[in-house]
Amino acid sequence: MLDERKTAILRAIVHEYIATAQPVGSTHIANAPGVGVSSATVRNEMAVLEQEGYLVQPHTSAGRIPTDKGYRFFVDHMAHPGRLDTSAAQQVGAFFDATHGRLEEMLHQTSNLLSQLTHHASLVVGPPPDRATIRSVQVVSLSARIAVVVAVLSNGTVENQTIELDREITELRASAATAHLQRVLQGRVLEAGDLAPSGDVDVDEVCAAAHRALSASGHREPVFVGGTSVVAQSFEAVETVRSVLHTLEQQYVMVSLVRDVLNRGLSVAIGVEHGIEPLAACSVVVAPVVVEGEHVGTVGVLGPTRMNYPQALATVEVVSDRLGKHLGEGAG
Repeated sequence: MLDERKTAILRAIVHEYIATAQPVGSTHIANAPGVGVSSATVRNEMAVLEQEGYLVQPHTSAGRIPTDKGYRFFVDHMAHPGRLDTSAAQQVGAFFDATHGRLEEMLHQTSNLLSQLTHHASLVVGPPPDRATIRSVQVVSLSARIAVVVAVLSNGTVENQTIELDREITELRASAATAHLQRVLQGRVLEAGDLAPSGDVDVDEVCAAAHRALSASGHREPVFVGGTSVVAQSFEAVETVRSVLHTLEQQYVMVSLVRDVLNRGLSVAIGVEHGIEPLAACSVVVAPVVVEGEHVGTVGVLGPTRMNYPQALATVEVVSDRLGKHLGEGAG
């Protein structure tokens, strides 16, 4: 544990580096609030902090910058939960008061909102469709043996799945399959299992294929990434930008990342802590989306390790809370 003086100096360095992205010198820190010692004393304390792994000196003549360990200490011991400023809080409130329509569009817009507020890339993982009940289902013939099954769910999701059959799908057969699926699936969740027969073998074949397709789609968590355009502004190295953007495109990796961070009881994973090598220069701040006590999704932001942690934590917390309430109202 660091003593009070070293803690104050490390806090000042983290704040300054977050604001300027430039190595921090002792003279500047000596005048920082809560430090109040000579620059020579600050230099000595900074040297100790460097030896203990909290700071690093990128160039011999330059000041120092925080390491992942320094940021972790800052987050765990110094960064009081931030609060959104009035303007940002009003923006979040207005967004959720006004948003309606399909779930996918709302989650996509939420990811954009997070990015606008934090100036980082954002991630929103919504509830998988199998948590929602079926409001309506329809089979539409596209060609002789190909049809599409469309299901509208209680959470606003619309599932579209293409099915292919061995025999011709006539309009009459598609209509009969629609009627039977409506009868047996309306009000139920998307799940695998046996489907009650209709009494017509041809219709049952269409219904079984449609049910299988919908059940398979029900376990996919919708993932929306926003703010990828700001990634290029966050890192100096082109190779880092390319690596981060490529990883953001891999939805399975991102879902696994935020799930793992939350499972470890963390709200912040810094640098190599999250275990995704291409994102070693990044930190992730996440919060669960909870509806009636159940974890149904996740929101988070991803940015450089020098991100403004109090502000990111506050933003993610408020957006996750409002999103959970919004989803709860939609399910009610």
